[in-house]
Amino acid sequence: MITQLEYARKGEITPSMLGIAQREGMEPELLRKRIALGQIVIIKNHQCRGSKAAGVGKGLSTKVNASIGTSSDIIDEELEVRKAVIAQENGADTLMELSVGGDLDSIRRRVIAGVDLPVGNVPLYQAFCEAKRKYGDVDKLDEELLFDLIERQCADGMAFMAVHCGINWLSIERLRKQGYRYGGLVSKGGASMVRWMINNNKENPLYEKFDRVVSILKKYDVVLSLGNGMRAGAIHDSTDRAMIQELIINCELAEIGREMGCQTMVEGPGHVPLDEIESNIQLQKKMSGDAPYYVLGPITTDVAPGYDHLTAAIGAANSARYGADLICYITPAEHLALPNEEDVREGVRMAKIAVYIGDMVKYGRRDRDMAMSKARRDLDWERQFDLALYGDAARAIRDSRKPANERSCTMCGAYCAMENSNACFKDVLEKSPKR
Repeated sequence: MITQLEYARKGEITPSMLGIAQREGMEPELLRKRIALGQIVIIKNHQCRGSKAAGVGKGLSTKVNASIGTSSDIIDEELEVRKAVIAQENGADTLMELSVGGDLDSIRRRVIAGVDLPVGNVPLYQAFCEAKRKYGDVDKLDEELLFDLIERQCADGMAFMAVHCGINWLSIERLRKQGYRYGGLVSKGGASMVRWMINNNKENPLYEKFDRVVSILKKYDVVLSLGNGMRAGAIHDSTDRAMIQELIINCELAEIGREMGCQTMVEGPGHVPLDEIESNIQLQKKMSGDAPYYVLGPITTDVAPGYDHLTAAIGAANSARYGADLICYITPAEHLALPNEEDVREGVRMAKIAVYIGDMVKYGRRDRDMAMSKARRDLDWERQFDLALYGDAARAIRDSRKPANERSCTMCGAYCAMENSNACFKDVLEKSPKR
């Protein structure tokens, strides 16, 4: 299969490119050039004609990914399919299927078939699960099983894969020399690969045979997302030497992957204090040649479990503002439990609002907010619901506490500030360009 990157380098604008350019308001030729440079990727399930494509990268709106999947404790295929549909209905741009319990092939295929979104995954999850099932020990994972699995998952219709290629002996040595971490290793795939390497005294095959990884993904035009196995799981570990070492490696690998014709993006940290978000993004962009940056959260404080969808929304808004391209949502269940359907709904909505706020600054987009301001001033409730990112939630709150006067709300009632001020400035408003 010719990849979107290879088409772009040949000067060809594909139907997927044209569709994204039209949706995003970007000139198709500029989009093509940025794809050719590796600054934009097109994430799409090329095995399914009806699937949507997501454009991620420079000059495009910041996208939101929702992650679902079983655990070893909760295995319910129907639930995961419902969560996938909820994520799509609430505005997720991509989906990651991250199951580690049950029939993993079946779950993956059902989720892909159940939504129109491009679906990604982390192949190491299933690889270690299969090693446990086949050999009784995750550390007995063999390379052929791993690479065969990656190909099988690609053939099923994966649109992108988070592959932990940047973990090697050098990044592990950085972790040792800095005295480990306050928050430990929080990436399931990353921690499992570190354990496999140490217990087998072998190099990470995903790094050592990176060209084989690229060749498989390129065959299906699956976007390679260079996984952040050393990501910080505590704000005091943010931007430490182990994380930066892996970032350097991933940026180098992104360049190699692009040279081979594979679309690539780089993944970023999970816990970052507000004052380090901008520098993290600037560092990745400079070292990677402006490759799309996929940021996990980021969570901006460690002390708000149960509200991490809010702490991450603060981080996501700032990340979008400073140039991140794809944000992985965080749900209220983060650090506590497997997300349920309501967690997924709230996680997606919070992340979509956050990236909207970030893009307002990044691209200077204020028209929708201006229209909402006028609708509020004029007490035009239907217009407000239409302009709201989630008008159903706004309408439900208003309907639950109906005012005596339909034009006002129960916050101000008879003392409505808009009614009073509009009456005072009616003559000015009639002549104003702000009508």
